[in-house]
Amino acid sequence: MIAQEKLTDYLLVDRPWDDKAKFLRRGGFTQDNPQALREAIRDLADRQEAVEDGRSEYGVFLRVDGQLHGVNGRELPVTIIWMHRLHDDTVYFVTLKPRKRGG
Repeated sequence: MIAQEKLTDYLLVDRPWDDKAKFLRRGGFTQDNPQALREAIRDLADRQEAVEDGRSEYGVFLRVDGQLHGVNGRELPVTIIWMHRLHDDTVYFVTLKPRKRGG
């Protein structure tokens, strides 16, 4: 599950700190095509295996490292964080983080 607001009100919004929008624009992702970002995130999750990355009282955090395929053909190295929620057994998207190539 990827909430639309996570894309349009957070990841694709210019921010004074923790700005991911500028990074994502390198791959051609903008407020005009949030569905393309959703599809790229899902594609990466389908291609790479998630590994457990911690636990809380709410659920299990999962991490996926890989290349996000930009709409302009550019590859963006990212880490994607998901949570497998215990109370309803759903997996939902938490955030995306740029990462250094090879890291």
